[in-house]
Amino acid sequence: MTKLKTSYLIALFAAISFLSSCELAKGLFKAGYYVGIIVVVVILIVIFWIVSAFRKKG
Repeated sequence: MTKLKTSYLIALFAAISFLSSCELAKGLFKAGYYVGIIVVVVILIVIFWIVSAFRKKG
């Protein structure tokens, strides 16, 4: 993976984390503990899928 792609992914992840982290945490506490775990696992799967897609192209 090139430096540019790595930097882009880090910046994208940071932007997503900082822009909506408070709203996400508030929603997870309202929905419940197990729903929060499921949401986090789904987000991690999507992130790994996107990273693997970038690796295959490069």
